Amino acid sequence: MNPKRILVVGAGHVGLYAALRLAKKLSSREAEVIVVDPQPHMTYQPFLPEAAAGNISPRHSVVPLRRELRKCTIVAGAVTRIEHSRRIATVQPITGPVREIRYDHVIVAPGSVSRTLPIPGLHEQGIGFKTIGEAIYLRNHVLNRLDVAAATTDPDVRRRALTFVFVGGGYAGIEALAEMEDMARDALKYYPELTPEDMRWVLVEATQRVLPEVDRDMGAYTVQQLLKRNMDIRLDTRLESCVDGVVKLSDGDSFASDTLVWTAGVKPSPLLDATDLPRDERRRVTCLPTLQVVDGDRIVEGAWSAGDCSAVPDLTGPPGTYCSPSAQHAVRQATRMADNIVAVIRGREPVDYRHKHAGSVASLGLYKGVAQVYGIKMTGWPAWFMHRTYHMSRIPSLNRKVRVVVDWTLAFFLRREVVALGQLHDPREEFVEASQPVGAPHA
Repeated sequence: MNPKRILVVGAGHVGLYAALRLAKKLSSREAEVIVVDPQPHMTYQPFLPEAAAGNISPRHSVVPLRRELRKCTIVAGAVTRIEHSRRIATVQPITGPVREIRYDHVIVAPGSVSRTLPIPGLHEQGIGFKTIGEAIYLRNHVLNRLDVAAATTDPDVRRRALTFVFVGGGYAGIEALAEMEDMARDALKYYPELTPEDMRWVLVEATQRVLPEVDRDMGAYTVQQLLKRNMDIRLDTRLESCVDGVVKLSDGDSFASDTLVWTAGVKPSPLLDATDLPRDERRRVTCLPTLQVVDGDRIVEGAWSAGDCSAVPDLTGPPGTYCSPSAQHAVRQATRMADNIVAVIRGREPVDYRHKHAGSVASLGLYKGVAQVYGIKMTGWPAWFMHRTYHMSRIPSLNRKVRVVVDWTLAFFLRREVVALGQLHDPREEFVEASQPVGAPHA
């Protein structure tokens, strides 16, 4: 028989795990798996705060696609259009002409992007926290601001440099805030000109609580711990403007800051706008519990989706609820979806995805954390240890597991690195300056 062609759009949690499963379950006579993604790696996003804080090497928080998916065809490029009615995806490779890829089954898993609001100055001043590039940039930027503050004699410049604002009190925002403050506090040992009291860390959250995935008492505990570290927690407060770095809040406060990190939610990838697949009012691909795409009561044959960009009914919750956009669901949905595709190819019926959310774990810095797993609540060191253990077990490949454990082990004996490598963000600046023609004006 002719092998089926399975196209995987996106190599995030869903795409990578689904491709791994398909390559393991199907022989080359049964199917060809093609994975398309602009990046040569999958980013394990739960490790971004630790990578930014220097607890693990940034390289160890990503999984190389070509190493892990050796039985798959990897296309480095971006899918720009999906015409499922014709079973064709349009792909723009990194360089070269556009190409079309025909398929029998498509896994639509481009994930999500930061959900922003039309706030004056946000486009110019803000940075997200979803990619390894953003994590590395934020680390270098925070350390660079310490250098700026230590070098200046202007109190206003120092105050602005040492004011760090994070918008959004979900897991991404809380972990990024807590880990970066922990790292900066460590770094101050090498800055005799500065004290911890000089720094101002501000969390802006529009609702009345943080960490909505856990019970209110765990969210309240998290706030108390952050307050003990002299952080400025603004609940029920919105960012209204940040033009030229002047942060204006809905409670009337206003102050200058060089750092604004936006972690206030996500939305489905804009790629979905260039498809003919059905979507709901939140622009997510509509799915059955089997992870098959559905249009009303009609199954869209050969189309599958899961993760942040999809609306998957949660069979363990009340009727009408959907699975949350978490890595926990994404990984398990990917496995179930791959098994269902194998079943359909072999003439069997697909099985519903059913998984009760096990709980959540969050790091609040080195040796500090909060966890709620299967109704059991933990704080402090035990929660931090559970956070590390769980995510180490979930990151794909033995190679990455070993490297992460080695990073953590070395951290017990060696102080973390707190040097900024800001030249990474503009590496040609020095060469451009040195190679100016004689007599040419300097930039």
